[in-house]
Amino acid sequence: MELPLIVGVDGSDGSITAIDWAVDEAVRHALPLRLVYASLWERYEGALPSLGRERPSERVMADHIVASAEERVRRLSPDLKVTGEAVAAEAVSALLSEGDNASALVTGSRGRGELRGALLGSVSLAVAARAYCPVVVVRGDKAGLAGTHGRILLGAGDPDTSGEAVRFAFREAEARGCEIDVVRAWRLPLNEGADPPAPAEAPEYEHEAQASGLVDELVADVMTDYPAVRVRRAVVEGPARKVLVNRSAAADLVVVGARRRTGHFGLQLGRVSHTLLHHADCPVAVVPQRT
Repeated sequence: MELPLIVGVDGSDGSITAIDWAVDEAVRHALPLRLVYASLWERYEGALPSLGRERPSERVMADHIVASAEERVRRLSPDLKVTGEAVAAEAVSALLSEGDNASALVTGSRGRGELRGALLGSVSLAVAARAYCPVVVVRGDKAGLAGTHGRILLGAGDPDTSGEAVRFAFREAEARGCEIDVVRAWRLPLNEGADPPAPAEAPEYEHEAQASGLVDELVADVMTDYPAVRVRRAVVEGPARKVLVNRSAAADLVVVGARRRTGHFGLQLGRVSHTLLHHADCPVAVVPQRT
């Protein structure tokens, strides 16, 4: 049985955008959709004195948020299988637990309690940095959210962090009937012994060729499993985070890999993923590679 696509909901505008994106994704991959709202209402329920008039409890609000989200899904796609649940738990812990039985986790870029002007909500950042399943943070401009570019952008990282991300990107491109833009950024190393630092002695074309060879190595095996997917390769000189943010303006989804070390409980997110989650012009999928 296919694992569900799980969406973290909280009634915010970002959550609604994530629901709409996830409906299309679930239909595209023929996956059931599960909506989860996490709150610690049980800790506070009954703690406040009565003011003499009945007020809705946190639990009532939680149930209403989930019911409204389910109703929105059914309006958008009546035939899509959808379930929802309000969970009495801290949001990050609840979503990470849900991710153990998910095809992917989907979150908005900001939630109800986030500071105005914040680039990315703390819950979305923590989930993307710690989950052991793919996490999609739904953000970006109107064209990126609507998926009108017909292109998946794959950030080609190191082989030990990119294997699962490559397969995720190819599956996504096949389901959408679009092409993959596989991009590897490279930098000309500096001779730190020089004053001022000077370019290394190896010619520029050697570093570019190494980057190109890495791209070919990453996609070679996967391409045979997805022969209908059109692949474009690009190696670009510059910082990877800037290169990918710039190219995200012409993509419907940017996919990057991430390392997950068993037993490590801190944030496991590189600079490239961190920058994309804050600044990309389209949804960002962080796909973990267990080591």
